[in-house]
Amino acid sequence: MIYGKGSTEVRALDGISLQVSSGKWTSIMGQSGSGKTTLLQCLSGLAQPTSGTVTLSKDNITLSSLSENKRAKLRRTHISMVFQDFNLVPILSVKDNILLPLRLAHNKVDKQWFEHITSVLKIDNRLRHLPGELSGGQQQRAAIARALISRPDIVIADEPTGSLDSVTSNAVLDLFRSIVDDFGQSLVFVTHDKDAAHRGDVLVTMRDGKIIGHEDLRVNR
Repeated sequence: MIYGKGSTEVRALDGISLQVSSGKWTSIMGQSGSGKTTLLQCLSGLAQPTSGTVTLSKDNITLSSLSENKRAKLRRTHISMVFQDFNLVPILSVKDNILLPLRLAHNKVDKQWFEHITSVLKIDNRLRHLPGELSGGQQQRAAIARALISRPDIVIADEPTGSLDSVTSNAVLDLFRSIVDDFGQSLVFVTHDKDAAHRGDVLVTMRDGKIIGHEDLRVNR
């Protein structure tokens, strides 16, 4: 992934080759500027790589072959994201923000699942509030609930526990572990927290736009 030209050229990603296994938790670590967020944007179809392809092997779909509208539809049905800046709709209540992916896809609400994730994330008492009335940690929890509500094939999370206290962070990590183990969803999880990263199945380490480490964390369990 290259930005700019000539003297201003920046290689955000350089020669990346990565397979995200179905039904597994892939943790990605690296210093700021290592290319983690750019990689997530490419994996989700929000950014198009300068060269190479991103393929969903389940349906043999190459993201670069899809129009922007089709990539957006794919994200509504198969891929959910948790952003660092939350990306909640300010004029919608927390409940409506969480349910937005289902309504856009015209899917029914699983009330039991909704109640479960909002309870685990401790935002069940904030559902009528607007995002602007919440703390940063509460907004992050609402964003996580929104990403999980539709039970997508792939959840892509960029520093999802960065603004949470340790108790809530552990609850979120337990919930992530559950969606992988119990529901077979795939999780791509970027973090600076080594302990959180090691809750996953695979640890990928990045530096200067390259993958410099790939470790199977299940070996030592």
